Amino acid sequence: MTTIMPEGDEIRKAVKWICDERGEDHGRIKELIDKASVEFDLSPVETDFLYRFFSDNQAPKCGVMGE
Repeated sequence: MTTIMPEGDEIRKAVKWICDERGEDHGRIKELIDKASVEFDLSPVETDFLYRFFSDNQAPKCGVMGE
């Protein structure tokens, strides 16, 4: 299943921030998504995208953002 990233710089910044903050601690992902949602003023659709993007079914994909 492919997840299409919503348009906008804030969602990209949020993904990068979550990846940087998470490190190897995958158990913190829900907490980090909630913080990123507030920090980057994300919409409910963008926040839902983050939950899907970092879900176990899709494996964390830090580094795929073209960094």
